[in-house]
Amino acid sequence: MDLNYPARKFSRSLLTMGNVGLQLLWYFLHILLSIWYSILSIRCFVESCFITCGVLEKYKSLNTAKLRYLAIVIESEDAHQTKKVVKLLQWLDSIGVKNICLYDMNGVLKKSKESIFGKLRNAKPIEEVNEAVTPHVPDHMTLEFVSFADGKEAMVKAANFIFVENLKRQNFGGEIDGQVMSEPLLNEALKVVGLFAF
Repeated sequence: MDLNYPARKFSRSLLTMGNVGLQLLWYFLHILLSIWYSILSIRCFVESCFITCGVLEKYKSLNTAKLRYLAIVIESEDAHQTKKVVKLLQWLDSIGVKNICLYDMNGVLKKSKESIFGKLRNAKPIEEVNEAVTPHVPDHMTLEFVSFADGKEAMVKAANFIFVENLKRQNFGGEIDGQVMSEPLLNEALKVVGLFAF
């Protein structure tokens, strides 16, 4: 008869009880967390219903006075639905957002901007507005339409402008600017060609 047999049997039973205890603890914690997340989701649902019905006024008093400029990225598939874009812009205008940049990857909005301006009474393209972006412009909304290609096009126009200016200086006997592509010079060139520097 083996003398270690009772010790091995005891260690196996202890190990089995430990495994069962850990599994029970795991299930208990899992149930507690599930109940907690269920309560949180029910609370969020009830709060949303109260906000939608107007009982809670948590989101009614948005302070847009400090908002100077809002950029919105719109999927190109959604950009084809100009009715929804106009509805979004009308809502933004009603809450007081006055300077908006609309971006879509393929330039769909830029192609349909005339129809968008036709449906919005008080919107102007940012190119027509001579003032800087202001915190609050009460009489109109300024819109800018940009796409992926705009960044490249703007840089090309600005670089071409700098090149032409340096070429003019050289032809008139002046010196060529040694620091042709500095950041301030590029920003100034972007403003001159009618595009903003970011």
